[in-house]
Amino acid sequence: MTATIDTSPTFPQMAPSLRRRMACWLYEGMLMFGVVFIAGYLFSTLTQTRNALDNRHAQQAFLFVVFGIYFTWFWAKGQTLAMKTWHIRVVNRQGGAISQSRALWRYLLSWLWLLPPLALSSALQTSGAELSVLLAGWIVVWALLSRFHPERQFLHDALAGTRLVHEAPAARVRPAKRSTASTP
Repeated sequence: MTATIDTSPTFPQMAPSLRRRMACWLYEGMLMFGVVFIAGYLFSTLTQTRNALDNRHAQQAFLFVVFGIYFTWFWAKGQTLAMKTWHIRVVNRQGGAISQSRALWRYLLSWLWLLPPLALSSALQTSGAELSVLLAGWIVVWALLSRFHPERQFLHDALAGTRLVHEAPAARVRPAKRSTASTP
């Protein structure tokens, strides 16, 4: 008789709604402005870049690495700040924490959100407005494709072996009320 190991999580892990995941995605984008500002300032200071167009490709590569470090670090811990705010956690297929290498793989695959429309725009030499339409359309299609996944996950999560799950907020403990009556 062979023993089977149950690798399913001990609690139900539901995928957050598409609306919550996209709100988290937008919030993450706003938080990244701070990361870009600090990393850009550091890069400009270290390279003595005076004009934003100088060293543009080196700065883009630097930001790609900084973003990779940021996301890999926080995803390996389970959540970024935006994910904490929206009560979303990234886990592996079994519901456990993901490794640094899996988090890095997820980061690389997450660029599928942006690279196809950017490549198409470059090939067609589109204007900024046309690129915006391409990006918005691709993001909508990419997000809606998650509706066809059995667990409602994005394609890059399915390919990376990760899942986004709802994390119930921690219960708040209220301090005991102090007595306001004075003693004689």
